[in-house]
Amino acid sequence: MFHKTVLSLILLCLSLPAMAEVQGKVVEYKAGDTVLKGYMAWDDANTKPHPGVLVVHEWWGHNDYSRTRAEMLAGLGYTALALDMYGDGNQASHPDDAKKFAGAGRQNMDVAEARFNAGLELLKQQPNVNSSQLAAIGYCFGGGLVLAMARRGLDIDAVASFHGSLGTQSPAQPGTIKTRIAVFNGADDPMSKAEQVVAFKEEMDKAGADYMLVDYPGTMHAFTNPDADELGAKFGLPLKYSAEADKDSWEQMQVFLKESFK
Repeated sequence: MFHKTVLSLILLCLSLPAMAEVQGKVVEYKAGDTVLKGYMAWDDANTKPHPGVLVVHEWWGHNDYSRTRAEMLAGLGYTALALDMYGDGNQASHPDDAKKFAGAGRQNMDVAEARFNAGLELLKQQPNVNSSQLAAIGYCFGGGLVLAMARRGLDIDAVASFHGSLGTQSPAQPGTIKTRIAVFNGADDPMSKAEQVVAFKEEMDKAGADYMLVDYPGTMHAFTNPDADELGAKFGLPLKYSAEADKDSWEQMQVFLKESFK
């Protein structure tokens, strides 16, 4: 589904030269009785304690896209774990299946939180990870999920959402948000309408959150994924890649993470 070669050509140039040292491996971990299959990426030349970052996948599931993002983070000097939120490495090849997988996660946030935290604990256990410097980024479904975790009081340094859903039935209450938040949103994304952006800002302001929101004009859903146009045409979905917004959001995320880890 996802052309890793295309992403490598377009995106990996955004990472540091140390990419040559980046290693990756499939890792299995559990949340309750559910086996989860994630992907750990790190720079084997970076032996000093450093921050760890979780990557939460799009609604398609744990695939090459989330793995490549983890490798890009490793190239920036982090150890990154691309999570498996669906269990057993499940992926969707059709939007109907993706909707079913993602919907199950949204409807049972206790299960989703347990799976997220299982990955967080695994990341903390990595030998070169500074367990007091942690962050999570997410795309699409994953972007909405990291925001949901923040609303639930996730106590890490930062979360960043890329074209993630902003709406919620459980808005944050004053004092509950403990992490810094960055949101990168497509202003023309029909899945994140203007009124939802306004409501999100009001929610964050009332909660006293430390947050930033970047709204890219003329930008659609899935703007960071080079496969967006192909997938949109294939399934009749409002998806469109934006090289400009992708590059800018990735660069702003790097600054955001560095500031959060000070």
